[in-house]
Amino acid sequence: QLQVAESGGGLVQAGGSLRLHCATSGIMFKINSMGWYRQAPGDQRELVAVDNSGLKQYGDSVKGRFTVSRDNAKATVSLQMNNLKPEDTAVYYCYAAGVTMSQRARDFWGQGTQVTVSS
Repeated sequence: QLQVAESGGGLVQAGGSLRLHCATSGIMFKINSMGWYRQAPGDQRELVAVDNSGLKQYGDSVKGRFTVSRDNAKATVSLQMNNLKPEDTAVYYCYAAGVTMSQRARDFWGQGTQVTVSS
């Protein structure tokens, strides 16, 4: 099983930058994907950025502004967010997906960290 914890959220002005960090603890047979989703009030959770075994995928609204970085040795993932916009305001969730020691495919989610961008 895996525990996932985010850090680094906060309040920033439009045009500013923030870096989110996600750490994991526990034992997995293999972690395939690590990344970030976000959810704004009244909206569905949406993909921000994911690293799937080295293949990176970004949501259309963040391409060119956000960068996901994964450290496989430490089982951590970070999200560098530049040129932030008010519409980036949301709770950002870290997630990890992989195979447990009992050979089951599982997803694990953090509690979320608030990012607020003021105009």
